Amino acid sequence: MKKYSCQAVAMVSFVAVLAGVPMPGLAQQAAAEKSALLRFAEQDYLLGDWGGLRSDLSRRGVDFEFFFAGSGPINLDGGLEHGGAYQGGLLMALTLDSEKLVGYDGGTFNVSSIWLHGEKPFSERYVGDLNKVNLIDFENSFRLWELWYEQEFWDGRASLKFGQMAIDRDFIVPEYYNGLASINLLNQTFFYPTMAFNVYDQPFFPVGHHALSSTPYGAPGIRLRIDPFEHAYFQIAAYDGNPDFSDSGTRISLRSDEGALLYAEIGLKINQTKEAQGPPGNIKLGAYYHTDDFYDIYQGTFNAFDNFIASQGIPLPPLSPGLARTREGNYGFYFLADQTLWREAGKEDVAQQGLVGFFRVATAPENRNLAKFGIDGGLVYNGLIPSRDWDTFSIAGSYMEISDDLSSAQRDINAALRRNFGLAPAFTKFADYEAVIEASYKAQLTAWWTLQPSVQRVIHPGGRVQANIPDAWVFILQTTLRF
Repeated sequence: MKKYSCQAVAMVSFVAVLAGVPMPGLAQQAAAEKSALLRFAEQDYLLGDWGGLRSDLSRRGVDFEFFFAGSGPINLDGGLEHGGAYQGGLLMALTLDSEKLVGYDGGTFNVSSIWLHGEKPFSERYVGDLNKVNLIDFENSFRLWELWYEQEFWDGRASLKFGQMAIDRDFIVPEYYNGLASINLLNQTFFYPTMAFNVYDQPFFPVGHHALSSTPYGAPGIRLRIDPFEHAYFQIAAYDGNPDFSDSGTRISLRSDEGALLYAEIGLKINQTKEAQGPPGNIKLGAYYHTDDFYDIYQGTFNAFDNFIASQGIPLPPLSPGLARTREGNYGFYFLADQTLWREAGKEDVAQQGLVGFFRVATAPENRNLAKFGIDGGLVYNGLIPSRDWDTFSIAGSYMEISDDLSSAQRDINAALRRNFGLAPAFTKFADYEAVIEASYKAQLTAWWTLQPSVQRVIHPGGRVQANIPDAWVFILQTTLRF
């Protein structure tokens, strides 16, 4: 106990110094020593400027980014199993500016990799949810993330980007409340909506040739963006329809039977010009289309049930007449709005203290998708506590509705078991929805270090698609470092 008490005192002392709170025993500290500590806390990166080398490289067009996130998710109640784990991720990125490097205007080259480590996957073992409570809950790997080149033209009002890319870096991007630059909520659905993952293969369904290249995965693609006005833009993109999920992330294979994933988005940028004095915001409307064939959800559920029964060694004749029929293509639509609702100070406030609200809705056809409708929204307050200008408090909710075709198939499976074999129902509850409520507080301990507790309530984990899983309470403590 004494060991942890000493660590706690040291942490409180350090945070108090950063917050400017006087503590006994520190008043006699030399001014020069305080200045050195504050300089260390206020520098942009943990490792500083590398003796001026980092700034010099940046002036020449070479920028490095090293970002670490370490999480300790714990399932406190409900779900599949009580318990906790450690999960970590290290992002490494290199960005080159062609104008600074060689005098060629408008070009940007980016290459990045991710090291994912720890106990994986957490949600699959402990919670059973579809949304996933932890942002870095992915299979362990050290992989290439992105490798692309972007060229601006038309006086910077248009750009073409191509290479290996993650879709969420360009589409359905949350700009004011949650993103890689400012992680305020830890449930994955608030970063990139789970509805978009409909293009994945469904559990126990026949395997198709489709997936989604969202962080930490990338896929070969090309994206064109045009900003005809300062307050509006339009962008379209095409990606490999079945990206590489291997440990390396370096598989490049564009096959016709895998299809392509197409995205389109239009957006309005509210009060984002230099002259604008009002609170900034975004409104975005988008759609996607995957060219591969997708299995019918109703018939596929019968196939999935038969496959599960066979995997358990249960001697029961198949209920389905054969493989589920396929439907040509898959698609969905989304709407996103995030808006600064109130500012504590004016536009010149560097910390941008105030309240931001967000709202997002997505829909997809239920005859070929596990989820047919999703909605999420919430509030983020920057600088809620006096003297803690850079801290953020966030509260958000998400609701995702499961396809009616799936629940209809579950009812018909029960009827077939009773009618054909005189057996009890396989499903006592039917697929309906999964909902999430999250509250989080991110403390900006230094310019390069954050500590963030998150509490989440997961309602109907898994949407009762495969089992009736009890509602769960999950706590996560995450820390991030910029090197």
